[in-house]
Amino acid sequence: MGREIARVVFDEQTIARRVAELGSEIAGYYDGEELLVIGLLKGSFIFVADLVRKISRPHRVDFLVAVSYGTGKVSSGAVRLLYDPETQLAGRHILVVDDIVDSGNTLNHVCRSIRKRHPKSLAACTLLHKRRAPHLEVEPRFVGFDAPHAFLVGYGLDHAEDFRHLPHIGTIEE
Repeated sequence: MGREIARVVFDEQTIARRVAELGSEIAGYYDGEELLVIGLLKGSFIFVADLVRKISRPHRVDFLVAVSYGTGKVSSGAVRLLYDPETQLAGRHILVVDDIVDSGNTLNHVCRSIRKRHPKSLAACTLLHKRRAPHLEVEPRFVGFDAPHAFLVGYGLDHAEDFRHLPHIGTIEE
């Protein structure tokens, strides 16, 4: 690959502990309600898999594929939906789960699309939040960690499709 991890930002144990806490928070918030978790692929797949196993109440899971980075380290600003679930969203509590909120473009685009389908409620959960998206239409209700303003990889996050497999989150050097 020619690139190495420069620094581990969140280790495997820290991530696992926080994901378990998020699962408990989500289960408590939606207690007694039917919940549909929609993960944003590809970056959130590991987070979603771990998270849904920690939500100790019945729920359903589906996915969207939204693309905005390509092979760069900066969002292109143009978000495309490559896969849109056919699951009925009207009248349901929807929790969109993303790996990271950076520019906020992807989350805004996805939430606009979901709102058009008239969910009962719409909330967001993100593992990482850089807190630099000034125009978020749906501020994540559930946040794993505030993230540094660096390019992060691992635990599903990638650079040009590399590094997703790492059990921790870190920064890369060229």
